[in-house]
Amino acid sequence: MTILSVLHKDHINLNRLLDVLRAKVGKLRAGTRPNFRLMADAVDYISEYADRHHHPLEDQLFAFFEGRDSRLDELMRQCTAQHRKLHASSHELSDAIDSILNDTLMPMDQFIDMLERYVDEQKAHIDFEEAEIFPGIDQVAEQGDWIKLDEQLPKNEDPLFGENRSEQYVELYQALVQDMKA
Repeated sequence: MTILSVLHKDHINLNRLLDVLRAKVGKLRAGTRPNFRLMADAVDYISEYADRHHHPLEDQLFAFFEGRDSRLDELMRQCTAQHRKLHASSHELSDAIDSILNDTLMPMDQFIDMLERYVDEQKAHIDFEEAEIFPGIDQVAEQGDWIKLDEQLPKNEDPLFGENRSEQYVELYQALVQDMKA
């Protein structure tokens, strides 16, 4: 399994979680109050996993292939800039959820719009990587590159979707399974 396969699998899992958050947007607009603690856990997972595992893997991947194609180099720079923006929006949304959990007044329409923007930005970023970055890397890669990369990259266990789920995300995983069944 190449690093692109691992990152693609991450994208599938992140999209599942983003689909749940998008459903929460619809429920919020309909007047239903969701479990904000679980929503906080979902946003925390997306942010933490991206910042600690997913994006660092991509950074190493980008560094490995940098200089092979000028168009790809520009796309990778754009992607890295998107990572910084997504990091900021994750923390902004997390702060908003924490405010709600701490009974700080926040207009619900403003929060719903923020959540919807967050989901849209995350999904657009994943789509960009899947449509532009990964195929570009695949085109410039040589067979031996995947072996070299595999030796260099750390092996990370996904704390939500992996075999050994983190205690921190057990309730989130169970809620995600329930949401997918509903």
